[in-house]
Amino acid sequence: MLRVSDAITIEDWELTESFMRASGPGGQNVNKVSSAVELRFEAARSPNLAPQVKARLKNLAGRRWTKDGALVLQVDETRSQVRNREIARERLRALIEKALHAPKRRIATKPTLGSKKRRLDSKARRGAVKSLRGKVDPE
Repeated sequence: MLRVSDAITIEDWELTESFMRASGPGGQNVNKVSSAVELRFEAARSPNLAPQVKARLKNLAGRRWTKDGALVLQVDETRSQVRNREIARERLRALIEKALHAPKRRIATKPTLGSKKRRLDSKARRGAVKSLRGKVDPE
């Protein structure tokens, strides 16, 4: 069981861990030990997450979200399988915590009068510079 917050806990049946050989440094050990972890969280079927939280989680997950609604995290940072499992669970917890908070709505604002004037002045100056680049009259 993974505790995200006081109200939300992820049950063991929602998580699946598989282990594989990691790439990168590790010497001969890397060819023998399956230290990399793939953590699969069945987010779409999770009864503990609200639909809007699932939608935000899907957006945050990006490519890590599968077509069948699972969130897949792969970790092979350390040589220790136990440490990689901890990192994967911590990343999942952080991702769900981030999805719990609704983003602040952006309030559309209009440009100030001063910024409009500055923009038009710079455009006029730039246009004048470009107009002077034409061919020179011999007269």
